[in-house]
Amino acid sequence: MPRILSIDYGQKRTGIAVTDEMQIIASGLTTVPSATAIAFLKDYFAKEKVEAVLIGEPKQMNGEPSESASIIKGFVTHFTNHFPEMKVIRVDERFTSKMAFQTMIDSGLKKKQRQNKALIDEISATIMLQDYLTRKLF
Repeated sequence: MPRILSIDYGQKRTGIAVTDEMQIIASGLTTVPSATAIAFLKDYFAKEKVEAVLIGEPKQMNGEPSESASIIKGFVTHFTNHFPEMKVIRVDERFTSKMAFQTMIDSGLKKKQRQNKALIDEISATIMLQDYLTRKLF
């Protein structure tokens, strides 16, 4: 079964998570500089079968797009131009960074380790993907 990939795109860094082949568990894959995200994904798609890509959709508390939404929209356009056959699913990414930070605290990471923004992005992508998988099952 092909995997599902999740992207937490940001101006500087992009967190990436992926499912196992059975699409049961989400795991952090990596964080890459956003400028190289498309090249990384091209290489990854050449090695692994992926049936869909989740891309975080930043929203405000009232459901309106946040300030960074236009940056993400540009990335989505760029992504679909490079991978027109790939199914793209937009998912609400509200609170994922806060949840990622709390996950780091709960797992016992020291303060210096919790300042690793790349790890926060990767965990955020993982949280989005695991939430999607959970909702898909029920």
